[in-house]
Parts: sequence; structure tokens; C-alpha cells
Amino acid sequence: MMNDLVLVINDRDNVAVALCDIPAGTRIEVPDRETLGAYDDIPCGHKIALTALPEGGVVVKYGEEIGRASRDILAGEWVHTHNMGSVEVLD
Repeated sequence: MMNDLVLVINDRDNVAVALCDIPAGTRIEVPDRETLGAYDDIPCGHKIALTALPEGGVVVKYGEEIGRASRDILAGEWVHTHNMGSVEVLD
């Protein structure tokens, strides 16, 4: 799903990818999802939370778990290394 500002790669995703720099406060309409406001400035190519994620909550992109929230993340917040930890790959 795509609009002018973000791309949702998979229907299971709880983050979207910014297609341009998005200033804080920008209204983002995502098809089949609730409209949200950008809580932070979101750099182009970075992730934005589509829903609130509790600390330890799974971050889903590409329909797959890519990390866990290292603290509570608000809907519309920038998701990056400051609030998300990587998933450890087990052999």
C-alpha cells in the first residue's frame, strides 16, 4: 500500500517506510489504516510506526519480525536504532 508519503510493504507490517522527509505533525493517510500524525521528523527511507508498540513489542516490516521495541513507541513515531533492537538470529 502506498500513498505520497509512505509505503507499507506488507499488510502485516506495523511500520511504513517514508518516501520523503516527513516533518513532525504531518498528517499521514494510509489506505485501510487509521490516519496518523508524524510524531517526529521522519527521514526519507526510515520507518514510521503505524500503531503504538509497547516496550518489547515486535516490529514487523516485509511481513517479518525485524526487531523489538526497546521502549514504548507511539503511533507516528520514527522507528530506528534509538527505540528498536535487532532480532538475534539463532543457528
